[in-house]
Amino acid sequence: MAKYPSNPLLLVALICAFAAAGINSLDQNGICKSLVETQGYTCQDHQVTTEDGYILGLQRIPSGRSSNNSTAQKLPVLLQHGLTMDAAAWLINPPDQALAFILADKGFDVWLANARGTQASRGHQSLSTNDPTYWEWTWDQLATYDLPAFFNYVNNQTGQKVHYVGHSLGTLSVLAALSQQKLSNTLRSAALLSPVAYLGQITTMLGKISAQSHSADGLYASGIREYPPQGVAGQNLETFLCSQPGVDCSNFMAAVTGPNCCITPTSSNLIFQHIPQSTSTKNMVHLSEMIRRGTITMFDYNFPAINMQHYNQLTPPVYNMASIPKDVPLFLGYGGRDALSDVNDVKALLNDLSDHDKDKLVEQYVEEYAHMDFIMGGNANQKVYDPLLTFFGQH
Repeated sequence: MAKYPSNPLLLVALICAFAAAGINSLDQNGICKSLVETQGYTCQDHQVTTEDGYILGLQRIPSGRSSNNSTAQKLPVLLQHGLTMDAAAWLINPPDQALAFILADKGFDVWLANARGTQASRGHQSLSTNDPTYWEWTWDQLATYDLPAFFNYVNNQTGQKVHYVGHSLGTLSVLAALSQQKLSNTLRSAALLSPVAYLGQITTMLGKISAQSHSADGLYASGIREYPPQGVAGQNLETFLCSQPGVDCSNFMAAVTGPNCCITPTSSNLIFQHIPQSTSTKNMVHLSEMIRRGTITMFDYNFPAINMQHYNQLTPPVYNMASIPKDVPLFLGYGGRDALSDVNDVKALLNDLSDHDKDKLVEQYVEEYAHMDFIMGGNANQKVYDPLLTFFGQH
């Protein structure tokens, strides 16, 4: 296994290391020109505006290399990346191994979402990214605003209900939305790769220590709103975390995501040209709360009076996974070596879904897979994507 860092759900030290090293984000030509058109596919850039004013980038691959450009009969698929990544996550591997290209070649109308704060989604109707207010959000807002905006846009453009594939944080946001009865009019099915709902049993020491030390809380309290932190703040955080007992920063991939079995050095090198993408420090605080408490709630302001202002109750509302409509087709792909989407946390989610319609819930367990294998593994096309395509075909 190549000793290259990967992009995990809660990789504090890794991201700080990247920031300190000055690794660049996405090629200035953008996702379409740098990653899609170079492989011989047609690509379109779209923009979506959320109800709270964020302007998000959305790429469309309307056809495969050998099919016509007509989208009239094609079913749309929306792909949503994980934390500190963007849509490039689905495009790094060769076309016969990358999910976005495989779906396009199989006749789907592929849409690639970019979460707010990433390079393709830094616009706002009234705020700039230099304004601290721009960064006052967590994955609560991704579930409440971003996903519904993406779904509505794709539905309006195609006239079709939408298949969805999320990885890591992209699964948490759709689970939260579904638990609140959102998306029901536009969703056809949802595939969850390395699913995240509960985080209380993660096995990565970096994730545990970053949460227990309240490192993100400290950054937020000091006024740092965009994550990863730059300059001295990032370097200090990296030094602190990598000096903790039990933390080995020489191999971030194994230390944080679990020992990914099947990612090639070429793919590992390519992903570093596109990460880390920015998220909000507040989002990192929210995720750290989940690790410490083992719960799935909205952001906790920690003062009952402030929670009351936001939620009209003293504690943050709980996302009840058992409230997800029982007839929503769900595909869950998870790995036995995943240090972030831990098997025990996934089982807790599956327990919440125990009353789900049995013919609408598919589990795909891959013993040797860790967190990033599901989107970058060289054999994921056979291990995961073939069963996923069968699942789509049934719905």
